[in-house]
Amino acid sequence: MTKTPPVPLAIYDLDRTITSLPTWTPYLLFAARRLEPARLALLPAVVASAATRSLGIMNRDQLKEAMHRLLLGPAVPPDRLAKVSEAFAEWIVRNHVRPGARAQLTADKGEGRRIVIATAAHRFYAEPIARRLGVADLVATEASRGAGGDILPALSGPNCYGSAKHAMITAWFARSGMDRANTHIRFYSDHATDQPTFEWVDEPVAVNPHRKLRALAGERGWQIADWGAG
Repeated sequence: MTKTPPVPLAIYDLDRTITSLPTWTPYLLFAARRLEPARLALLPAVVASAATRSLGIMNRDQLKEAMHRLLLGPAVPPDRLAKVSEAFAEWIVRNHVRPGARAQLTADKGEGRRIVIATAAHRFYAEPIARRLGVADLVATEASRGAGGDILPALSGPNCYGSAKHAMITAWFARSGMDRANTHIRFYSDHATDQPTFEWVDEPVAVNPHRKLRALAGERGWQIADWGAG
């Protein structure tokens, strides 16, 4: 009996893996300039919020919500934010995608791999980035919506980061109807917080890793890739 070949899948982190820079703070600044420039006067409050995060007073999710509220406001109509998100995605993809990421996306597509981006970035701007990269499947942080559809600072569900990202990936995988036993999964990320996902997949690739991930990859025998600066 002929064994069915495994279904090929490739999962990519976004920030500092596909892109050469983190996207959340640049997005907020980009959006604030276009939606409500006066909010840029609140940057000292953003810095103060980040300081409370570093002291352990505020967690990562709370900081994300606080930064959103300060720079985008308590509610943004979705059509206004969509225009800004499209412009931001165009800027990111034009200027800040690592050359190696472009090459690997092309190679994985050429192998017939289904491509997924899994990211802590908010869906409202990660989706237009993914679309420009030719990626249809996205696992991302979700924002709450108001009664009229306005985008609110509060998260709807978990921040797609670390162990929560792994749980969200596996939930997406289950919804997709794929069989883990018959799927070959390649995963790319720059950060050690993605260790749960690295250890779940068949082919982990540490991309431009920071020191902790580089050491972990060396211990585990994971591939290390340099995708350039972008």
